[in-house]
Amino acid sequence: MRSLWILLLLPLWGLCQTDSRLYNIIDSVSSERLKADITTLANFGTRHTLSDTLSQTRGIGAARRWIKAEFENVSADCQGCLEVFYQKDLVKKGENQRIVHDVWVVNVVAIQRGSKYPNRFVIMSGDIDSRVSDPNNFTSDAPGANDNASGMAGTIEAARVLSKYQFESSIMYVGLSGEEQGLFGGKGLAAYAKTQGWDIVGIFNNDMIGNIKGVDGIISNTDFRIFSEPVPPTETDQQRRGRRFFGGEVDGISRQLARYVHKTTRTYMPEMNPTMIYRLDRFGRGGHHRPFNDAGFAGIRIMESHENYTQQHQDIRVEDGIVYGDVLEHVNFEYARKLTAVNAINLASLAWAPAAPEEVRIGGIVQPAAKFKWSKVEGAAGYKIYWRETTSPTWDHHRYVGDVDEYTLEGIVVDNYFFGLAAIGADGHESVVVFPNGIIRE
Repeated sequence: MRSLWILLLLPLWGLCQTDSRLYNIIDSVSSERLKADITTLANFGTRHTLSDTLSQTRGIGAARRWIKAEFENVSADCQGCLEVFYQKDLVKKGENQRIVHDVWVVNVVAIQRGSKYPNRFVIMSGDIDSRVSDPNNFTSDAPGANDNASGMAGTIEAARVLSKYQFESSIMYVGLSGEEQGLFGGKGLAAYAKTQGWDIVGIFNNDMIGNIKGVDGIISNTDFRIFSEPVPPTETDQQRRGRRFFGGEVDGISRQLARYVHKTTRTYMPEMNPTMIYRLDRFGRGGHHRPFNDAGFAGIRIMESHENYTQQHQDIRVEDGIVYGDVLEHVNFEYARKLTAVNAINLASLAWAPAAPEEVRIGGIVQPAAKFKWSKVEGAAGYKIYWRETTSPTWDHHRYVGDVDEYTLEGIVVDNYFFGLAAIGADGHESVVVFPNGIIRE
């Protein structure tokens, strides 16, 4: 009987679908727990990648051991649902100017295995390390309360909340090291993912999710940014040539992941104001999603909209009446709660959804219709065609077309729109949209 109702309701879900579990996830994220975790991380004094690893109270060694213990506590509460381990790589002195002695760059990984697709991953990351004005100063106090204890605490909190649920795909929660010294933690984990053959849907890199007052004076506890690159750096010459004729300059896998987060947030957290930034990262700067992009994986950066540069990468001091330093008093824990919830609902939605179709072909040249053919996906109950005007940043129109592998949109001229396709699960959760990657020869 339940299967019959699902089949009857799928057309409605294809038009407008929400899942009450996601509202419960939002409500379960705790600003008090985030405050406690951010405070603990800041109180390690410094978490510089090259700092002390032996002390139990100071330095990156103590910080990563505490993070690992927190993930293990979460796992104990869910009867061992998390696999917790260190992933590390030795970085040699002189690899760049910020590596002044050999150092083990150690990531802390916690995997919540999917029940059906254990090798398919959605990832949330925060950075463990911190720094002061001189990137090579690994002894001075660098509490890094916002940059990036906020993102690290958010990742731990997401694990606490989502460990109460079961998912078909795996969710990975990870603390990455070596970000300030050259994105070494992300490079190491992305390379490890390749050797393990992980199928990565995408990574949400959370780097600074706790500040609401910008250096420009703007204050907002609802604005946040989603950075994404337009197309993967691993694309082929043939794919680049194809874009000249068929489009897709802003439709790579990371951009589609950004649109997914934008849409899910608008649906379930309408009080929030996500802004998609059409750029890999902030102007001339970098973050830990980039090494995953370099390896060909989808990845985005989620962060506050209004940065305060007097509180980033600064020695703690007062100068010309300005108080510098990344300290606890500048973190808005309620705002960090909201952005943690943004991550959690998107992780859950993707982990409950089927995989995206691998092959999507499009046709309709010189015809009054757009035609589609695609490869079906295991676990998909149906498919949804999306389209938008070529100048629009978001997928503005859609049609649920059922459990088929081809469809024609009559009266839609293929020249005037961009198109995409998503797989829909039995509970209505959708895959990331796939931009057409082939042509129907007519």
